[in-house]
Amino acid sequence: MAITDVAAYTHLTSDDVGEFGDRLDEIRRSVEHDLGERDARYIKNLIRVQRAFEVGARLVLLDSGRRSSWWLGTGLLFLSKVIENMEIGHNVMHGQWDWMNDPEIHSAVWEWDHPMPAAHWKNAHNYRHHVFANVIGMDPDEGYGLLRVTRDRRWRPYHLGNAVYVVPISMLYEFGMCIYHLEIPKVVAGRQDPRELREARDEILRKAGKQIFKDYVAFPALSTRNWKSTIRANLAANVAKNIWEQIVTFCGHFPDGAEKFTRRDLATETRGEWYLRQFLGSANFPSGPVGRILTGSLGYQIEHHLFPDLPSNRLPAVSRQVRGLAEQYGLPYTCRNIVVQYLLTLRTIVKLSLPDRSLGPDADSAPRTTSKPAPEWGRTRLPAAGELGGIARDTRGRLLGVSRTWSI
Repeated sequence: MAITDVAAYTHLTSDDVGEFGDRLDEIRRSVEHDLGERDARYIKNLIRVQRAFEVGARLVLLDSGRRSSWWLGTGLLFLSKVIENMEIGHNVMHGQWDWMNDPEIHSAVWEWDHPMPAAHWKNAHNYRHHVFANVIGMDPDEGYGLLRVTRDRRWRPYHLGNAVYVVPISMLYEFGMCIYHLEIPKVVAGRQDPRELREARDEILRKAGKQIFKDYVAFPALSTRNWKSTIRANLAANVAKNIWEQIVTFCGHFPDGAEKFTRRDLATETRGEWYLRQFLGSANFPSGPVGRILTGSLGYQIEHHLFPDLPSNRLPAVSRQVRGLAEQYGLPYTCRNIVVQYLLTLRTIVKLSLPDRSLGPDADSAPRTTSKPAPEWGRTRLPAAGELGGIARDTRGRLLGVSRTWSI
């Protein structure tokens, strides 16, 4: 069940929680102080590689009637779209590269290769998801308004199709994100102005229309007699990209160990408690250098939620420091193979398609409010402030392009 008191659940005193937050702030400042040419070179080179993949894919698909060209072009297009959406677009729109003051890759101007307008994404993802991560009733990514992924969500008859819904959600993932952002149930319930819905709908239709025209009209037309096979190649690349992005995303917050939370303490949530909630509500999976790029660095979901606006190429090093802190404070650091994480996620989705009375008790249904603070539980010596890195300029309260406020 959802955690109602983060500090009590972790057996930490208020001083411990504040100290935990301070040490994470030190990690942030040390990384920000060290940002420079090496990081700028990383993102610029990655953009060049992605654009080369896209150009190469489009050229090869001019001859898409040939089987070898179809497979090569589809593969290159898949890589291009995955890298652009995940390691570039997602992270650029988080403001990870704003420190460069480069107008080409600034979060305020980037528009990604996706049917969802960047402005919609930054509101739904950067703000609502990241600030209220895994808070029942506030995080739109908690089940995407359709799936039941926690027993805290009251069972409804339509949840019987939980496992079935995963298939269209996977194949049409990018369009599903557009739909759930519209928050149609709020309009039906009278909690949102219908005019706002129509305005957002029109913006999505314009953006999605451009994407559909590009992939299924303009580029196929350039293939002349091979236009049908080019359409199939574009469709295959988009569907494969959607499935891959859905797998990666689901592994971040749905598997065992990724906790859920209630709204009870949000009004008084401190900075340290916010950090703890992000830490406990996320799950990692290991990935090598290539895998990190193809997953948008979301194999480091814990670190990404702690520091969403730090450049993604820094997360592997940051994860070692965060894991060390977790050991020192006796906190669970959830990290498993991506296949295991996804299978656990699917198990949860299938299991929770049934009403609670049909399910046996397990750790997910245990109460989370009985823990008592025990400051020495699971603790080892904490390093001195200087042991975690240098202290540089203050972060100026930034969080994903919106002001960081710890009282909500």
